[in-house]
Amino acid sequence: MTAAAVADSTAREYLRNADPVLARVIDAHPDFRPRAWIDDLPGLDAFGTLIFQVAGQQLSVRATRAILSRLEEGFGGHLPSPAEVLAADPQVLRASGMSARKGATLRALAERFVDGRLSDDALAQMTDEEIEAALTEVSGIGPWTAQGFLIFALDRPDVLLSGDLALRHAVQRLYGLDHLPSEGEMLDVAERWRPYRSLATSYLFASEFERGAS
Repeated sequence: MTAAAVADSTAREYLRNADPVLARVIDAHPDFRPRAWIDDLPGLDAFGTLIFQVAGQQLSVRATRAILSRLEEGFGGHLPSPAEVLAADPQVLRASGMSARKGATLRALAERFVDGRLSDDALAQMTDEEIEAALTEVSGIGPWTAQGFLIFALDRPDVLLSGDLALRHAVQRLYGLDHLPSEGEMLDVAERWRPYRSLATSYLFASEFERGAS
């Protein structure tokens, strides 16, 4: 068994022992691979992941993939680099299906990668809090996008998307709440999942999306 598999097994067992509700979700998905859908995407660097995150704001993964496919077509078969985004006519981004606001957000991010304020190496060395602060300085980047970046790009283990609507619905249903939990209530529920809130989040997403697809 690889080190990653051992760590994953340790995290699952910790969560099973910490939370009986989550234990039932984990036991119902014995073959669940939390990053399987990411493996289906082309290899993404930090900027590419942010393109995915920004494009996907308020959209399904399927719709986001369609935008990325059109974006690749507009840039010769690949996702653009920061320099290519800055050099391109903004209409190229619009033609992919992105709104003007999302296009402006990507250009602001690209400026930070080009001038060195952001880079793969720098982001990898920052704490979760530092990354969230650096990204949310950009207009159009909120906590949801920054937290998603922490999970998807950097595989950080203890991240909670407390404001995500699908996740809040999952918690309401599974924990028998008579109301949609607030972000504060989400943080309270998730406290028992530390230091593996990212894995717990992935299981809850899987449970909610599976329900929606049935």
